[in-house]
Amino acid sequence: MKRKTSLIAKQLSAQRKRLVFLAVISLALGAAIVSQAALLAEAVQRLFVESASFSSVAMLLGILLCVMAVRTLLSYGNGKVGLHMAAAAKTNMRAAVLQNMTHASMPSALCGQTGGKVSIALDAVDEADGYFSQYMPRMAEAAVIPIMILAVTFVQHANSALIMLFTAPFIPLFMILAGLKTKNKAEEKYAQLADFSGTFLDSLQGLVTLKLFGRARRQQQEIERSSLGYRDATMAILRIAFTNTFMLESIVMLSIGIVALELAIQLLVFKSMTFHTAFLVLLLVPEFYSLLKNSGTAFHSGRTSMGAIRKVENMLAETIGAAQPDEFMASQTKLLPMPPSIELDNVTFRYAPDSFELKAGRISVKPGEHIAIVGASGSGKTTLLHLIAGLLKPASGTIRVNGTPLSQQYESLWFERVSYITQHPYIFAGTFAENIAIGARRNVTRAEIEQAAEEAGLAEVAAQLEQGFDTYVGEGGRGLSGGEKQRLALARAFLKRPAVILFDEPTVGLDLHTERVLQRAIAALAKTATMITVAHRLYTIRHADNIWFMEHGALAASGRHDELMESLPQYAEMVDVQRKGGLA
Repeated sequence: MKRKTSLIAKQLSAQRKRLVFLAVISLALGAAIVSQAALLAEAVQRLFVESASFSSVAMLLGILLCVMAVRTLLSYGNGKVGLHMAAAAKTNMRAAVLQNMTHASMPSALCGQTGGKVSIALDAVDEADGYFSQYMPRMAEAAVIPIMILAVTFVQHANSALIMLFTAPFIPLFMILAGLKTKNKAEEKYAQLADFSGTFLDSLQGLVTLKLFGRARRQQQEIERSSLGYRDATMAILRIAFTNTFMLESIVMLSIGIVALELAIQLLVFKSMTFHTAFLVLLLVPEFYSLLKNSGTAFHSGRTSMGAIRKVENMLAETIGAAQPDEFMASQTKLLPMPPSIELDNVTFRYAPDSFELKAGRISVKPGEHIAIVGASGSGKTTLLHLIAGLLKPASGTIRVNGTPLSQQYESLWFERVSYITQHPYIFAGTFAENIAIGARRNVTRAEIEQAAEEAGLAEVAAQLEQGFDTYVGEGGRGLSGGEKQRLALARAFLKRPAVILFDEPTVGLDLHTERVLQRAIAALAKTATMITVAHRLYTIRHADNIWFMEHGALAASGRHDELMESLPQYAEMVDVQRKGGLA
């Protein structure tokens, strides 16, 4: 609740001038409503009761028309201010969501469905529109105009004002009861929407795989289930909305009827009031209840928006507080010596309860050392590399860089020093040059981009293309071979010049020529860096300064190639298999 209040308060605080403007417009609108009723009652009194000529009330009718025009403009202005408030609030909230996504810790960025996050950034933020464009203007009107009408009614006829004062609280009371239910249903709706969006996007991304394995129909059923869940949540909100409208209309009609009955009795039976007074009160009473009814409808819309805003807040709540400037600078000073030393102190990790567990024990990497991580499939090699990279958060234990614990507070500083190249690097939709420039956290020149491509062995590929480095590449690297993708990823690293290079054996599955080009590029890149590689090739393993042999999620042994060949039978057996398989 506190987080929610602070978020809305922040948005409203940034728009204080518009809130003041809403209050001023509401006051003017209240005066226009009362004036319109008074002028209309006076005109009817003169024309139909006093039988005055039309020419004698012409000026009065002209003033009435002017007041009606002013009221229309004020109503329009109120709505316009609300729309501007909503636009500004949505812009600010969407910027906060996007900033959260870019500054979130790597583990939180990797968790959850992409579709769900997109749904919050787009749909949930858009749904917050109703709170600012409808709820706030109507609440400003409801806080001022009904009081003005009630005060005028008290002056004209106290009995009617007392009836209005007694029946009016039933409307906000019902609004609160319906609003609480609406808020809960709205949160459920956006949970269902996030689930549906995530399932749908995941299915699109993996459609080829689903069809190849004959699972497309089952995934279709899953999408249908998510879609029906979202439909049911939406219909539940609509049911509340229709019930809310019916009840509000019933309360308003009953209240107006009671006041009208009381006026008729006073006017016709007891003859204790004039027609002018009765007609004026009868004109003001519907305005009074109409404002309360509109505020009730806006309240429902506002509570629906609150459910969407709550989803935005949940995402923003995941932001890890940044380190204090002094702490950050102190840590930066400690991390500056590069290439760094890296220590893993009894680090453990588990993806889920009762699943595979990694126990790294105590491991250290000297500055500039080249490490090869080897072991059978499923032994924990890639998981260990992810932990060192900062992509996963240890369940226990500590990772230290130059003696400083690698916490989420210092992630951005660490990622400035690290390049992680996987077997399948992601290529964005854009040109060769744009994809290479992603590797630098600064503005780079075209010459720097081309130099990095030359060092990565990508210049020859670009030279063969009609538009060279301006050639457009499809999303995910469509149109590029596996070797070309790897060279592009290496070009990013050459542009970045990292102090730590992490490889998940990028040469696996490539032809011999491409592999040799990449090996030369990797060797050149690693001359001034600490390098840790998940190794499958014997060539990579034999040239490592230290080899970590993983077995069943634990570090079974470490040492140089010759040492492990003599002391570890499992390692010797693995090497023998690779030699027979021609992977040397």
